[in-house]
Order: sequence, then C-alpha cells, then structure tokens
Amino acid sequence: MQIYLCIGGRRDGLDWPAHDSAENVQLPSGVTGRETYIRDTLSVGDESVTIFRHESLTPAQVIALLVKHYKAWCVNRPGHR
Repeated sequence: MQIYLCIGGRRDGLDWPAHDSAENVQLPSGVTGRETYIRDTLSVGDESVTIFRHESLTPAQVIALLVKHYKAWCVNRPGHR
C-alpha cells in the first residue's frame, strides 16, 4: 500500500493510502456519504506522479488547482517577495 495525494472534494490536499492496483477509491464524506477519487498520473518530461482526483474534476481542472495552491503557498510563505 502506498500513500497518494487526493485532489478535489473534501480530501483535497490530503494523503491517503491505497493499493498500487486501485483504479479508484471511495472515501468517507460526512456521516453517511462517500466520495469517489479516480487514479490519474501527472507527468512532465521524464518525471511523473500518481494522484487520486475527485470524480467531478477533469485533468485540466486538477492542474489549475495545483497551480492555484502553489501560487498561494509562494505568496504566504515566510520571507516571500
């Protein structure tokens, strides 16, 4: 079992354990609900990372969320310019 980043939904930005062969996972949402996250791979050049994206998001929306969070992190880190 490995730890994967969840993007979107209530688990946005959290790590979650899943089996290497899992194509999707259903995680608890609230008291009685469940959210489905789909396995996806993001890659640049020779490097890649496997994530689980919320079923309501497209890969393009995932990239947009990652860029938005990264920009916010850069602005709010101590000693930023």
